[in-house]
Amino acid sequence: MEATKKPVLLFKVYLAFAIVYIVWGSTYFFIQKALGGFPPFILGTFRFIIAGLLLLAWCKITGQKILDKSLIKPAIISGVLMLGIGNGIVIWVEQFIPSGLVAIMVASAAIWFVLLDKPKWKENLSSTSTIIGLIVGFIGVILLFGEQVLHILQTSQSTTQIIGMILLIVGPIAWAGGSLYSKYKSPSNSSVSVNTAWQMIAAGIAFIPGSVFSAEYGSFEWKNVSLDAWLSVIYLIIFGSIAAFSAYVWLLKVRPATQVSTYAYVNPVVAVLLSLCFTDEKITLLQIFGLIVILGSVLLINLVKYRNSQPKSLKLT
Repeated sequence: MEATKKPVLLFKVYLAFAIVYIVWGSTYFFIQKALGGFPPFILGTFRFIIAGLLLLAWCKITGQKILDKSLIKPAIISGVLMLGIGNGIVIWVEQFIPSGLVAIMVASAAIWFVLLDKPKWKENLSSTSTIIGLIVGFIGVILLFGEQVLHILQTSQSTTQIIGMILLIVGPIAWAGGSLYSKYKSPSNSSVSVNTAWQMIAAGIAFIPGSVFSAEYGSFEWKNVSLDAWLSVIYLIIFGSIAAFSAYVWLLKVRPATQVSTYAYVNPVVAVLLSLCFTDEKITLLQIFGLIVILGSVLLINLVKYRNSQPKSLKLT
C-alpha cells in the first residue's frame, strides 16, 4: 500500500510544481493586461475575494469543514502576508516599473526562504549546493533581464519608482514569511482547499483600505472595463489563484520550503518563453545564458533534497 502511495504522491508533486512554474510564470503578463481596465487595489480585491468564495463554495459542496477556527487564524495571517502584501506590492508596482525588474526583485524570495526558515537553518545553511544554487539562480535572473537592468540604471527614476523598488524588497520578505507561517502553523491535517480559500478572502479584504485611501472607487466604472481586462482577470482567478495557489499551498505541506521556493527563479523563465511565443520579442544570447544558469541553479537546489530526504518528505501525513 505504501509503495502505491509514493508513486501517486510523486506524480502529484511533479504536477503541482508544473502548475506553479507555468501558470505563475504567465501571471506577470496577465496582471499587466488586467491593470489596463482595473485599478490595482480593486483588481486585488475582486480577484482574491471571488477566487476565495468560489473555492469555499466548492469546499462546502464537497462536504469539507469550512469554519475551522484552528485553520482560519493562520490562514488569515499567511494570506495577508503572502497575497495582501507580497502579491499586492507586485500588482501596484507593475503600473510603473518594468516587469523584468519586478521579476528580479520577486526572485529574491527564494533567498529569504532560507534566511527566515529557522527550523531548517542547520540543514539549509550547511548545504553547499543549496546556498550556491540560490546565489546562482538570482544571478541567472539578473542575466535574464540584464538589458532592462542596464536601461533602468542609465535613466533617472521618479520618486514613485524609487518607492516601488523599496517596496519590492519588502514584498518578497512578506511572501516568504507568510509561506513559512502557513507551512508551520497550519494544522497538519487541515484541508488545503479550505486553507487556500480563507487565505484569498483575507487578502482580498486587505486590499479594500488601499482602494479607499487611493480613491479608486471614485473614478472606476465597471462598464468601462475592456474585454481583454475581464478575460485576464478570469484567467488570474481560475488559474493564477484557485489552481496555482492551491498547488503552492499543498507543496508547502509536503516538500521542503527551499525546494518550493524555486518557483521564484523558474517563473521569469516561463514569462520570457511565453513572450517569445506570443509576441514579436526576440531572445538574446545573454538571456539564453541566463536561462541555462537558472535551470542549473534549480538542479543544484533540488539535487541533495531528492537524494537525501525523499523518503521522509514524501511520507503522507
